[in-house]
This record gives sequence, C-alpha cells and structure tokens, in this order.
Amino acid sequence: MNDTMDLSDPANPSPADCDGSLEIAVRSLCSPTGRGRGENQDNYLVVDGRGQARLLWREQETRLRLPDWPAGHWRLAVLDGMGGHNHGREATEKTIEGLLELPAIADLAPLSEALTALHGRLYQEFQAAGHETGCTLILLEIPPQGPALLFHVGDSRAYAIDTQQAACLTVDHVPATHLAMLGLLDSARWRQRVHAQPNSQISQAFILGGTLGETTLYPDVIAAELHELNEGNLPLFLRGLGDRRLLPLEPGQVYLLASDGLWHLAEPQAFVQRWPALLAQPRRPLDELLDGLLAELTETIRLQHYQPDDNCTVILVRKSGPVE
Repeated sequence: MNDTMDLSDPANPSPADCDGSLEIAVRSLCSPTGRGRGENQDNYLVVDGRGQARLLWREQETRLRLPDWPAGHWRLAVLDGMGGHNHGREATEKTIEGLLELPAIADLAPLSEALTALHGRLYQEFQAAGHETGCTLILLEIPPQGPALLFHVGDSRAYAIDTQQAACLTVDHVPATHLAMLGLLDSARWRQRVHAQPNSQISQAFILGGTLGETTLYPDVIAAELHELNEGNLPLFLRGLGDRRLLPLEPGQVYLLASDGLWHLAEPQAFVQRWPALLAQPRRPLDELLDGLLAELTETIRLQHYQPDDNCTVILVRKSGPVE
C-alpha cells in the first residue's frame, strides 16, 4: 500500500462525505455487541468525487488521495471475507488494492471486464500461495452523469429504501439460488430460505470462484470463473436483479450496501422491515441514521440472544435533487 496514507482513529468515525450531489455514510464493526468475532474480515471502499478514498487496512480506517480521479465520479464497495476461512481479511485487502488501481470507469462493459480480470489475477495469486479463500464484492461505480453501475458477487446486498419498503436489489449467490436456477425451488420457498432465515453458506465468491454455473446440485469442483446472474439464467421471479447492470439512483431513496452481518439474525425480515422508519428520514444526516440503525442492530442481537454476531459493514447513499 501507498505509505502516504493517513490513519484515522476508528473509535471516532468520520462524518458522512457529501459533495452537494451525494451524501455517504459508512461504518464497519468487528462485532456489534463486542461478543462476536475477534477479527474484522469485512472491508469497504469509498472514493468520493474529489478522489479522496476511505478503506480499512489491517482493520484500521485509512485515507488516501487518488491522483487524476475525475471530478464528480464516485466508487463505493463493500466486501466480506469468507468466514471460517484463513486469509479472509487478506482477500478483502487484496481486492481493495486492485480496486484502487482501477481508473474511474463510466460504462458497464469495461467495468465488468476489469473486475473479471481482477478476479482472475487474484485467483491465480491465491491459488499459487495455497490459499483457498475469497470475499463478497458489491460495488457501485457512479459517474457524474447517468446511472450508477452495479457489480455483485456473493451474498452482500444492495437495498433501496423509502418510507414504504426496503427493496433488495441483488440476488444472493447461495445454494437456494442455485436450486431456483435449476427449477427446483419456487419464489416463496426461495424467499423463505434466503430472506426469512439466517444463512452462512455461499455458492460463489470473488477470488475463489463458485458453483452457480453447474447443472448438478453437488459439483465436485469449484469453477475458477465467476458465473454472472442475468436475464438469461435467472428464474422469472428474480428477473431484473442481475449481478451487473445499470442502477439509476433516485432522489428520495436511501441506498444501502452491506455485508450479511446486518441481517445475520434469528428473524432477519423483522429487522429489515424496520429500515424504512429508521432510514427514510430526509431531514436527518445519514451519519445519524446509520448510527441509529447499528444501535438497533446491536439491541436486536442482544434481545434475540443470537450468537455469535458477525462482522457488519454498511454504506448508506443518498442523492440530492427533486423527488419525482
């Protein structure tokens, strides 16, 4: 890493970034209650419209400036190292390093190609070192004009939240999704398995590869290539939620990118259904709203006695402008 980076105090999180068009708040917790994991294998990247970057490095918030970054262009990412695997944190850090090396990209096809190439390079590097691990990656590339570009691998998620609902914008790469793609799980049972009960197993990860492209339930080998979920292979009830697509950011909505520690609960949907009340408050700063969300998460974990609690990383995004 660049040795000109500045380390900030993680106990005193920085205020939300705002350049007049986007407001951003970010937090990453090793354990919301302090009784969970001992290492934060999550990570995040926020590059604002001035080229100022924020990330975790060795679990400490780190800042640096990216030279020649175009004005008004943003890059946001949440990563979750594979729990239970050695080198999960290292997988997220190596991915962040790769993202920092990528120039700003304004079109979906070159973004997809660049991230696929990064996955391939890191796959070879980790395999050569004998490290079989990976991470989730959910990334928004936000050019100054036009829609955001979404890229997704794993089971971290994006949500759009207004006063009425918290709508999930991504499809988890998990065994239930593989079953649905094979026609063995309908909409109701898929939603029950993916959104109504806690899960920990994933079927695809950045760096590791996956099994989503296989036509059998129990493939013997993890494919090195990433298998993109799109209109050609998703079941009808998940159409429109492809992994790599344009995503217009609407004023009046709060967009949430998060690792699964945010809903790793005994009753995930009961908590998610509270998000509109907690987050759809346009007159309050995102920083305050995010602190309130995480305080509610901590209390929910304590009340449900659901242990251990997981690493939790959240980015909130809000676009200014007239609400249609």
